Amino acid sequence: MSSDKKAWLKPVLEPLRPVMREMLTASLFINLMALAVPIFVMQVYDRVIGHNGIETLKGLAIGVCILLAFDWIIRTSRGRMMQTAALRIDVEIGTKLFDKVMHLPLRTLESRPASFWQTLFRDVDAIRNTVSGATAILLADLPFVFIFLGVIFVIGRPLAMVFIVLFIAFIVLAWRSGGAMAEKSGKERDVQSARDALVAEIIAGRATVKAVALDRAIRPIWEERQASTIERSIQRGAVADGYVNVGQGLTQLGSAALTTVGAVFIMDHDLSMGALVACNMLSSRLYGPINQLVGAWKSFAAFRQSVERLGEVFGESEERRHSGLQRERPSGLVTLEDISFAYDKKSQAAAAIERLEIRPNGITAILGRNGSGKTTLLKIILGLYHPAKGRVLLDGADISQFTRAELAGWMGYVPQECVLFNATIRDNIAYGAPGCSDEAILAAAKVAGVHQYIVDLPDGYATPIGEAGSRLSAGQRQRIAIARALIGNPPVLLLDEPSASLDRQAEEDLRTTMAELGRDHTVIIVTHSPILLPVCRDVVVLDKGNVAAAGPAAETLQRLFGVRPPPPQPGPAPAAAPPHSIGTQAPPLPQSVHIGVGGKP
Repeated sequence: MSSDKKAWLKPVLEPLRPVMREMLTASLFINLMALAVPIFVMQVYDRVIGHNGIETLKGLAIGVCILLAFDWIIRTSRGRMMQTAALRIDVEIGTKLFDKVMHLPLRTLESRPASFWQTLFRDVDAIRNTVSGATAILLADLPFVFIFLGVIFVIGRPLAMVFIVLFIAFIVLAWRSGGAMAEKSGKERDVQSARDALVAEIIAGRATVKAVALDRAIRPIWEERQASTIERSIQRGAVADGYVNVGQGLTQLGSAALTTVGAVFIMDHDLSMGALVACNMLSSRLYGPINQLVGAWKSFAAFRQSVERLGEVFGESEERRHSGLQRERPSGLVTLEDISFAYDKKSQAAAAIERLEIRPNGITAILGRNGSGKTTLLKIILGLYHPAKGRVLLDGADISQFTRAELAGWMGYVPQECVLFNATIRDNIAYGAPGCSDEAILAAAKVAGVHQYIVDLPDGYATPIGEAGSRLSAGQRQRIAIARALIGNPPVLLLDEPSASLDRQAEEDLRTTMAELGRDHTVIIVTHSPILLPVCRDVVVLDKGNVAAAGPAAETLQRLFGVRPPPPQPGPAPAAAPPHSIGTQAPPLPQSVHIGVGGKP
């Protein structure tokens, strides 16, 4: 394991040193008291049975009972120590991992499948079980096998050579099994991850899978990955069973060899019967931990992989957690300067904008055919995507100097695919501004046009919406997402195709809402809706990530389409637009680019 990938674990385990010392001390006493029963048996064979020593037997029995009682108390105490350590590890690593994932850039989160991030939290369990479970107790007991080896040398010196040979054989077996199990477990984990990723995709798109009967196409893929998982699991199990069987065979061979050699020494009067029986009992304590080690390598391999995987994630660069200064609420002036962004080094630029300025207090529409970079532009403005060069300014300040929480408070966002959580309607709206008042929730819901629908429900705002809002229609989910974006009253509001799931009446209501918001908010909206476009003050047209045209909506749309945009429907008129400053007028759109109202070419 590379040192940089495991360095994160040391600060986590450092506070547990006192607990570990207490556990080792308890293990020492437990292993010392484990000598009580073999020595008791030896004394009974050698001093009680041959001499009819009833009183001696009573004393020995009372003494061993007292020791066994203390053994039970110490084992119980050690178990509680391990539970305390497990709790601390869960809290420390779990919290650290959650905070890290929440502060990773969006591109980092998108670079791996969802199943990978789910696996990370299972890795916390693997580390906890190894550091504070049965595996930790095994490691704590392992050094004390030398105590039993020393006692065997004292009470059964003629048998020492047998124990040394078997001990070396067990050490070699444990070492060889460790390398083999690490390799097999790693391959098994890889194919399991591929299978789990496919299952996660199927579950996430279960509605589409059922509707289109995709099971016929997906089944061969799943069967292939499931077969690979089973094959790797069988291979790993076969290797593990092989080493475990060899270990058990060595244990039985050792017992037979010990009895045979001991019988010879007893007949030569060099060893007592009690010593032979006691040595046989001690041999199980001597070989037991090493034999368990052979079967525990899978846990150690999982621990190693989990530590490396978490270390890789903890080593990722993260977003800013603390801003250098506190600033007042911005007015909403958004400026992009010399922006260049690509999803990877091999792809062409998804956004290449020399300069674009979006004035505050008005509605700016982003137009362009599919794949022209509209959603990418919104995410760059939000700071979710970090450009390779250039910067985004909010009221003249580079947004890279602010935290994600500050930017989310200043810029509300409604994505094209609205994501809600399995909670109540109230909770989903309040997530946009934790701790907000009921009055703020009601105001946001009214502005989003969803309040009347909510109050008509039997449980009102306390209505559970199901997983991902499955109990709501697409339009209702979108309205709640708009309310969530508005809850903190951000000066900038970005909406990605907000009317895609709305009927005409709902779309007209949304137009009225947008016109009202545009009076004192900077609203940036990706849309081709002929109902929403008339209330837009400015228009930006994208083509392959570049600004093909930008300017006042009426002038730009007439130049692009050759007709004036449809007149606005009845409703509050948009605020009077100040002199145009959205950016330099671009030349007419080239012949290869035709952007039509309603998203049609």
